[in-house]
Amino acid sequence: MPRAVTREVRRLGLDIESTVEAGLRGTPDYVQLAHAHSQGRVMVTADVDFRRLHNAGQEHSGIAYSPGRPRSIGEIVEMLVLVHASYTAEEMVGRLEWL
Repeated sequence: MPRAVTREVRRLGLDIESTVEAGLRGTPDYVQLAHAHSQGRVMVTADVDFRRLHNAGQEHSGIAYSPGRPRSIGEIVEMLVLVHASYTAEEMVGRLEWL
C-alpha cells in the first residue's frame, strides 16, 4: 500500500503499522501475515499471495484485500475506515474482506 494510505489512516485516528515500520520489508508473505496476527492487526494488501495464504488456512487477524484495479488513496482510505467501522477485531479474525 502507498505510504500516503498509512499517513491518512493514521491521521484519522486508526492504529496502523506499515511493513517497513515493522522491519519486515522483503520478508516472505507468510512471515508478514504471522507478524500481523501476533499483533492482532489486519493485513491490508493488494498482493494476491495473501489471499492464497488465507485460502490455504494460515491463521490471521484479518485481511483487507484490494484486488488489482487501481484505486485512489482516498478510495482505499475510505474503504479501510468503512471496514474498521463495520467489524470488530474479533469479527475480522480469519476473515478476508474485499475492498
